[in-house]
Amino acid sequence: MKDLLQETLKRSLRYLESLPNRRVAPSPEAIDRLKELDYPLPDQPTDPKTVLRLLDDFGSPATVATGSGRFFGFVVGGALPATLAANWLAGAWDQNAGMFVLSPIGATLEQIALSWLTDLFGLPPGTGGGFVTGATMANFSGLAAARHALLKKQGWDVESQGLFNAPPITVVVGEEVHVSVLKALSLLGLGRDRVIRVPVDGQGRMRAEALPKLSGPTIVCIQAGNVNTGAFDPADPICAAAHAADAWVHVDGAFGLWAAATSRRSYLLTGFEKADSWATDAHKWLNVPQDSGLVFCRKPEYLKAAMSANAAYLVQTENREPSQQVPEMSRRARGMEIWAALLSLGRSGLAEMIERTCRHAEQFANGLQKAGYEILNDVVLNQVMVSFGNKQKTLRVIENLQAEGTCWCGGTTWQDHTAMRISVSSWATTDQDVERSLKAMLHIASLIK
Repeated sequence: MKDLLQETLKRSLRYLESLPNRRVAPSPEAIDRLKELDYPLPDQPTDPKTVLRLLDDFGSPATVATGSGRFFGFVVGGALPATLAANWLAGAWDQNAGMFVLSPIGATLEQIALSWLTDLFGLPPGTGGGFVTGATMANFSGLAAARHALLKKQGWDVESQGLFNAPPITVVVGEEVHVSVLKALSLLGLGRDRVIRVPVDGQGRMRAEALPKLSGPTIVCIQAGNVNTGAFDPADPICAAAHAADAWVHVDGAFGLWAAATSRRSYLLTGFEKADSWATDAHKWLNVPQDSGLVFCRKPEYLKAAMSANAAYLVQTENREPSQQVPEMSRRARGMEIWAALLSLGRSGLAEMIERTCRHAEQFANGLQKAGYEILNDVVLNQVMVSFGNKQKTLRVIENLQAEGTCWCGGTTWQDHTAMRISVSSWATTDQDVERSLKAMLHIASLIK
């Protein structure tokens, strides 16, 4: 075991040290070589060092370098040093974080991290929460709590009786609702096509004055950080209207909630503390390893009622039981990485990281605009959308940029415009990364007519 882990360390360090200079997307040749791993399961065991060598020799060249400072696709962060170290140690511990009795350290670090985050996000005292795989399951969990609370008021136990013959729930979303919310609604039996869509403005913000009249069991889903523009719905008037009708407000804040960490951007979250549940990711802007999301609920008893499962052999203590707050029972101790990220950064370090990535987004926007290309959004956060003149040219720039390898950006469609989307989410991005990537973008765009 010792030799194997030492070899793992050596190969991991070699990979990490290659990130500043390697291409971001893997080469076609590296992807093609993966075919050599596709053979029938051997009858005999394979030496663990051989397994590791195969992973590194074939796998490392075929990775997308999302840990690089030049990956700007989707909204993907890297892994802070402290979080990678915590991830490795958590792997050695091999904790099942579902119950306190299985992992006192896992449960304790979750509780501490939740307390820190509730304060950081400015959520109401007494807010509860849970650690899930990502924003989709965080949205699922928050909306499940909403479903429970609304139907309980109608005298219906949805966890026991299901939705057959249950009172209907109205769901209101913005026209720019994220697909993860719709997926969560479909999993909950509330239907992705039954929603009422509210018109949005030019930045994708829900128009509060266009809210329908709310009555009966209703969930209103709002956004903190549009995935394309970074814009925030007007939470204050929406929450006021919703709560006047006894409706539940759920916030999809996959990356936008982290704006609360910096005094320059926290104004964007005005009113969001008045919601009833919130969802966010830690593997985006907090820069912990993948598979890390968070759900928060103003009244934790609703979240627990929606998520709880009990059996005689499941040991329950007087402590907070992690599995009673989320869909998963057996799961890894992902709270350890979040705790490590928050402790290693502190308030000032987290604020600096958020501000730095927003400044990098502004650098991109300014450089592209100065070169004559149209920026399609107000750059209020870490998202930039650029059009290179028309749909065909924009798509060709994206395709050629991804193939060239200096950096990686994806495409999107925004209110009938085709755009390249730049999302700056990584702690590892430097001014030099931005300059180098901007130079590549402008060079490729200049070659395409």
